[in-house]
Amino acid sequence: MPYRTPPPSRPRIPGRRTALTGGLAAAVAALFAAGALAPATAAAASGPAGSTTADFPSTVRAQGKARVTAAVLDLDGTGRQPALYGADAPYDTASIIKVDILAARLLQARDSGHGLTAQERAQAEKMIEHSDNAAANDLWRRIGLAPGLQKANKRLGLTSTTGGPGGKWGLTRTTASDQIRLLRTVFDTGAAKGTGSGTALDDASRAYIRTLMGKVADEQSWGVSAAAGSGWELKNGWLQRNTTNLWDVNSVGRITTGGHHYLVAVLSDGNKSMKDGVALVERAARTAVSTTRAR
Repeated sequence: MPYRTPPPSRPRIPGRRTALTGGLAAAVAALFAAGALAPATAAAASGPAGSTTADFPSTVRAQGKARVTAAVLDLDGTGRQPALYGADAPYDTASIIKVDILAARLLQARDSGHGLTAQERAQAEKMIEHSDNAAANDLWRRIGLAPGLQKANKRLGLTSTTGGPGGKWGLTRTTASDQIRLLRTVFDTGAAKGTGSGTALDDASRAYIRTLMGKVADEQSWGVSAAAGSGWELKNGWLQRNTTNLWDVNSVGRITTGGHHYLVAVLSDGNKSMKDGVALVERAARTAVSTTRAR
């Protein structure tokens, strides 16, 4: 799945990396087998209890076969449920799953009474900062593939994420609201304890993930950062599906704007090109954050 078209360049925003180059090509690997894009289910059309759901304006709505969903949580606001834009349906994760893989491995390492090994730390840094797929392959196997991910996600409070088959971590399915749940375990001090059977990430693990998400390579600094004012931490994912030649493009993270911190998850699929997907995700992020701020 070679990457053919670089994302569009953007004006520089203070406090944010903006270099977007052809370096993305090195991060796209042909790791994922063919598979049809699953349609949204009726059950996924609305968000979790307590959330607010709205349609995107016409300036954001995806065209053709593309679709997009965004979820935004104001960490400094009074509400504890995200605002949802579009149907909270499942999407392929592509490389945003790498945050979940790292969280799962950190939980396992703590359970064993040992931290990550030097090799695992090197792999984690490559996986998050440069979206290195070989490092993700190793850590995916280390956590026990999809069953290991499921065990960790139960502790982290995720309810709508299903690991990809075999070694195909990029075909994990998730929802925007579940990505907000994951981001809360990393960034929300009020969510330090999981809602499952055990405790979630400790402070050191949370700080480690935040640090890596704040150091992603310059050419991968697009996505939810488009809605940021003074700072961001993120992880992006992109994948061209073999059966359709259409692109999954996703972005998740925390941004700071207007003196508030927001968790933002934007998922899309069915894009004609990666360039189109990046543009759609960034429009959706800007609109979802600005609409949430105005409430």
